[in-house]
Amino acid sequence: MSTKRGYVTYPPHGEWDERLTRVACPDLIPVTTLHENQWFAVRNRGGYYTTEYHLPQVIVLPVVEESAIVLVRVKRPVIGDVTLELPAGCAERDEPPVAGAAREFAEETGIVVADLRRFAPMPPLSPSPNRMPKLIYVFRVDLTRHEFDGRKAHDDEVESVECVSLPEARKLIVSGGIYVAVPVAIISTYLLSRSAIA
Repeated sequence: MSTKRGYVTYPPHGEWDERLTRVACPDLIPVTTLHENQWFAVRNRGGYYTTEYHLPQVIVLPVVEESAIVLVRVKRPVIGDVTLELPAGCAERDEPPVAGAAREFAEETGIVVADLRRFAPMPPLSPSPNRMPKLIYVFRVDLTRHEFDGRKAHDDEVESVECVSLPEARKLIVSGGIYVAVPVAIISTYLLSRSAIA
C-alpha cells in the first residue's frame, strides 16, 4: 500500500516510509531557517512553521512477558513535571535506527539487549503533523522479567524505571497518569491489538 506521493507504508517489506528520513513537504517554499542548534532547526516552509530534528527519532515499546510494559519517569522541566514515558531518543549520525533504539533503551533503562533482531518494527508515527515533517521510528522489544530485574544504572535524565502491568497501564492512560501523546498512542495500539486477538 502506498500514498499518492509514493511513500512506503507499514509493514516495512523492504524500505521504511520515506517520511522517516526525508522532509515530507519539499514543495512548501520559500524555506527560511529561523533557529538552528545541534539537535534541530525551526523553519518557515511556505508559511508553515516546522521543527526538524537533524537525526532520526526513535522510541521503544518494551513488553515484559506479554503482561507488563517498561516505562521511564523522565524529568521534563519545560512542562514542570516528571512524566511517565517510553524510552526514546535519537539515532546518532550513521547509526541505523534500530541500533539507536537499542542504545537509547539501554541508556534510559539500564537493560542491554545486544541482539538487534529482537527490536521488531512497529508502524511509524507522526508526533506533530502540523509541525514535524518527519515520522519517528517505533520498535517493540520483548523482555523477560529476569532481564528487567537485572537492569543496570540508567542515565540522569531518568528518575526511575518501572515495570507497569498492562491493566495498570490502561488505567494510567484513562486517568491521565500517562499523558505524553506518542507513548499513549503506542501503548494504546499495543493494548488494542491484544484486544483484537482475544
